[in-house]
Amino acid sequence: MARAFLFVLDSFGIGGGPDAKAFGDLGANTLGHIAECCAAGAADRAGLRQGPLRLPNMSALGLLHAARAATGAFPPGMEVPQRVFGYHGAASEVSNGKDTPSGHWEIAGTPVTFDWGYFPSEGDAFEPDLVEAICSAGKVPGILGNCHASGTDIIARHGLEHMRSGKPICYTSSDSVFQVAAHEGAFGLDRLLAFCETVRKILDERPGGRIGRVIARPFTGERPETFERTGNRRDYSVPPPEPTLLDRLTDAGRTVHAVGKIGDIFAHRGIGTLTKANGNMALFDATLRVMDDARDGDLVFTNFVDFDMLYGHRRDVPGYAAALEAFDRRLPEVDRKLKPGDIVLLTADHGCDPTWRGTDHTRERVPIMSFGPGIRSRRIETRTTFADIGESIARHLGIPPGPHGRSFL
Repeated sequence: MARAFLFVLDSFGIGGGPDAKAFGDLGANTLGHIAECCAAGAADRAGLRQGPLRLPNMSALGLLHAARAATGAFPPGMEVPQRVFGYHGAASEVSNGKDTPSGHWEIAGTPVTFDWGYFPSEGDAFEPDLVEAICSAGKVPGILGNCHASGTDIIARHGLEHMRSGKPICYTSSDSVFQVAAHEGAFGLDRLLAFCETVRKILDERPGGRIGRVIARPFTGERPETFERTGNRRDYSVPPPEPTLLDRLTDAGRTVHAVGKIGDIFAHRGIGTLTKANGNMALFDATLRVMDDARDGDLVFTNFVDFDMLYGHRRDVPGYAAALEAFDRRLPEVDRKLKPGDIVLLTADHGCDPTWRGTDHTRERVPIMSFGPGIRSRRIETRTTFADIGESIARHLGIPPGPHGRSFL
């Protein structure tokens, strides 16, 4: 037993989801399609990146072999390493959903077996009784939006009216979410967070299925071309349906160090310390600092959100590719922090193929790459559930197994 470090590259799917057709995602492949665009020169962007996708460190940890296990082929244009280090393979999701809570909870040993509640995709997203209830309890004169939308598009469309009227911008997506955008200055950040807490309470009492998250989306700027979402996002999640790996570690006297939005995703259940940062590189810096504080038996759990939020949903292939390459370049810094007995696991919670239709997540398999001092190269069988990741960490840290999943260690 030593320490464990679990890093989720949010939305970094590798295709091949066995049930992708049921989700309308047959053929989606986040890594594969990014690599294909890069190899064709379609992901070149002046001053950002150019050429084939280069991920030498993750490739050496088995990323390309995991992709081949998921889809039957290596990603196009990427250099296949002669040697692979650490455990590597792919995992399929069994949870009902392709969203952030479902993926993270299943990674932590608790698949989602219930059906999430969703809002209609046609017409008004939110029924009149719900709008009336949140406006009354939240003390706002009304709402704007009330539809399925891209977050950046709807802010550009309604931002000025929101600032004039004081009406928050409320919208949803194909995920189980109620999102609220408001200007940090004109509306106020504290007021936005309090409003989202009110919406969370109302939705918890509303019939029709659990809504996974209420998300506060603050922004700044004075006109549509300068509106920009800030790093003060907050997710108000329903709690997991049963104890997760985080709860089990906490009950065993260990500390779970949550970095990024991990605390929000788990409704702050089983969290020992919480560290926030804005952007992948700041999250990487914060993770390195937390690694220094982690003691024997602890878990450091980080979500790297930019892949999904900035590039996947916005269908920005060059941006996604550049973010992957920047992350890959920094992996040796993690390796230098490791002590004998430590283990690092890299994975994802779902896909968000930036070449796919629409703006939503995609149902895909995810990679598993695990390394640390003394860990030898081994290809693991394609896992039938993300829960195997959490159970592997449980075994490494010496706590009893949970009811879902099976360790590959």
